[in-house]
Parts: sequence; C-alpha cells; structure tokens
Amino acid sequence: MAKFLVTAIYTVPGMAGLAKEGGTARAEVIEALIENAGGQVEAVYYAFGQFDLYVLCEVPDNVTAAALGIAVRAAGGVDARIVPLLTTTEIDAAVRLPVTYQPPAA
Repeated sequence: MAKFLVTAIYTVPGMAGLAKEGGTARAEVIEALIENAGGQVEAVYYAFGQFDLYVLCEVPDNVTAAALGIAVRAAGGVDARIVPLLTTTEIDAAVRLPVTYQPPAA
C-alpha cells in the first residue's frame, strides 16, 4: 500500500458542516471513506494555520488516491490535496537509479 498525507482547507459550507456535526463525526466519515476504498487511516488531525485538516493514511495505489481526491473535491466541502509519501527505502532506491540531467546554463 502507498502512504499519503492529505491536507485540506474547509470551504465556508464545509466549515459550517464541521461546526454542526463536530470533529469526531467528520473524522469517522473520513475513516469510512478511506477504509471503503481498501485503505487505512493512521491519523486525523484538525489544525489552525495554513490547513484545517491533516490525514495520514494508506491506500492501495495512486489510482485509488486520485479517485478519493476527485470525489472529495467535487463534493465542495473542502479543498483537499493529496501528497504521496516515500519511505527511506524508496528514496534509497531512487538515488541509486541512473539519471542523466543537465541543469539550465547560466
């Protein structure tokens, strides 16, 4: 399974829904959404600052993550972004791949 960090900013209607339903109820909706897609939630955090919500989760693959992102953003309650997370082992493998790159000339 692939790990992702979801960041979200509530829209005005989404924040009104959160105020009405509460954080626990909305977290349960998030967990059900991800679990029904074959994934699992590691953590759900509410915050103030740049983002209103952080979700750390695993889903089967990028296609599943994209499907979840499309469904959530299309509903209009949050502006969510999904960030793929890489393990140290994956980064170790990436730095060992032969890549040729020429930076722009100054």
